[in-house]
Formats: sequence, structure tokens, C-alpha cells
Amino acid sequence: MSFNRPSPSTYDFLMNRRSVKTRDMVTPGPDNGEIKEILTAAMRVPDHGKLAPWRFIVLDTRGEQEKFGRLISEALMAENAGSADTAAKMAGYATQAPVLVIAVHSPDSSNKKIPLWEQQLSTGAACQNLLVAAHAKGFVGQWLTGWAATSDTVADGLGLANGERIAGFIFLGSQGRVPSERPRPAYNDRVSHGFPA
Repeated sequence: MSFNRPSPSTYDFLMNRRSVKTRDMVTPGPDNGEIKEILTAAMRVPDHGKLAPWRFIVLDTRGEQEKFGRLISEALMAENAGSADTAAKMAGYATQAPVLVIAVHSPDSSNKKIPLWEQQLSTGAACQNLLVAAHAKGFVGQWLTGWAATSDTVADGLGLANGERIAGFIFLGSQGRVPSERPRPAYNDRVSHGFPA
């Protein structure tokens, strides 16, 4: 295998990648084989110390998504984080797209040589690779967080270990309509050249 080959088409692809809102996703989502390919690509990221400080929970059936929606709804009420009406609406949160991947930041806290910050960066890179790989396979995605990503009750319900955190809910499906571009930062506003004066 030849690594790091020039690929102008990949650059063009990255310049045209766009997240798609869950409300604009339709079936089909990726099947089991495609999910495996997408997540295998997601894990090919910079990872200082080869710690693999991330893992993924795939909810690709309506029944599993509904179970997770109930967990979110019950957690909202248990933590007094919302009204009964909000909790009822959140019961449908996980069923917004054909596939839901829950990205979990799973740091190795016993490794004192690799700072937690670097492990968090690797998890973020894995989530971005996941989105890029999904788009490359012909699907669309949206990476969301929100209240449920920080809920201890939700984390416990998912069986997260001590120190693990939800990095995001990544919804995958097919594109129902062509998305419009969103504002992007101007290059000169975010990039400087040369050592600071």
C-alpha cells in the first residue's frame, strides 16, 4: 500500500463537504458493512501513544434508537433539566436519522506521558474522520452534542466507564435535498504568517 499519495480530488471533496441537518436526512443509512468501513476510517487519526482514546456505540435500528430516546427523556426528568413536554419531545431525539453513532471519549488516565488534552484532540479528529468517511461513502451526517452529551444519567445508562464522556451524537443518512453553504471564516481573519511581533 502506498501512503500519502497526492489526491486533488480529495481536496475538492473536503472543500465541498457540508454537514446536513437531521431533518433533511432520508433513508437509507449505511448498512453494517458500510458502518464498519466508515468507523475503520474514523479510527485512522493522529493518536499520540497509540492509546485509541475513543470508542463508538452504533444504534442502527429503530428499536435501539427508541430505547436511547427513552433514556434521554427519563434522564431529563430525573435531573430536573426540563419540563414533561420537553422530555416527551426528547424521546424522539435518537430517531431523527437512519443511523446514530454515539462517539465516546475514552481517555487512558493511567498514561501520564500523554496529556488528556491530546487525547481529546484525537477523539475530535476521529469524529471528523467519521463524517468525512460517511460523506465519501455517499451518505451525509451531522455531529450534535447538547444537554444529553453532558448528562451523568445518560452516561450511566449507556454504560460509560468512569472518566468517559460523550463526544457527540453523529447522525447518518442519505441526503434528502441539496444543502446550502453556510458562512465560513475568512482566511485572513483566522490565519497569520510569521512569528508574532
